[in-house]
Amino acid sequence: AAELEYESVLCVKPDVNVYRIPPRTSNRGYRASDWKLDYPDWTGRLRVTSKGKTAYIKLEDKVSGELFAQAPVDQYPGIAVETVTDSSRYFVIRIQDGTGRSAFIGIGFMDRGDAFDFNVSLQDHFKWVKQETEISKESQEADTRPKLDLGFKEGQTIKLNIGNMTTKKGGAAKPRVSGSGSLSLLPPPPGGKIAIPPVPPPSSTAIANHVTPPPVLKSSNVSSADSLLDLDGPATADLWGEFSTASSAIPNQVPQQSNWVQF
Repeated sequence: AAELEYESVLCVKPDVNVYRIPPRTSNRGYRASDWKLDYPDWTGRLRVTSKGKTAYIKLEDKVSGELFAQAPVDQYPGIAVETVTDSSRYFVIRIQDGTGRSAFIGIGFMDRGDAFDFNVSLQDHFKWVKQETEISKESQEADTRPKLDLGFKEGQTIKLNIGNMTTKKGGAAKPRVSGSGSLSLLPPPPGGKIAIPPVPPPSSTAIANHVTPPPVLKSSNVSSADSLLDLDGPATADLWGEFSTASSAIPNQVPQQSNWVQF
């Protein structure tokens, strides 16, 4: 698994000074004022990389890129990287070689921004390591918990009731309510047609049966009833008989149609 991990670059600073520091005589911490700050022992490039959960502080030559020293960091803050008590631009790191030997040296940056970037790159890396550790721990705890079996047992079935759906093949569809709130008509049965009743033509008999009453002469002194009584004949005689007799006596008159009602 370690061989499959790749190395990523976290921070690169082109100028860094390296100092030999005296042994620490008390637990108060390191002081940069005790070093010969004007006469660094080595000057080169600093590169911070990570591989897996471990960060590496590499001191390299500016021109050739040859490795001068390397400090693996497993925890920050920790014994591998410590800050000094009197400045924010200087640090004490523990370098190691391939044989297991280690030594403490001092490094310093001329610019405070470079020191800040170096410090933040280590903090971000180990913050990510902490999150990864918590996630893996939670996943392991989840694996140990009893899992809820939601699968169907042998012979177990489930029934779904879905509204407005027919359960039999060929079932009649229910009428749907349109958007305006009115019900749509059912479709006609297969093979059937809806016959539209014909409109009856106007009947000539109805027109013929419409008889226009004779006009009534108006008089200022005689009423309509008196006009009818002035006709020849007794009052009890048929008033309309004279009209029928007179009409039949005229030879040149066009015979009446049979549809007309004779009085």
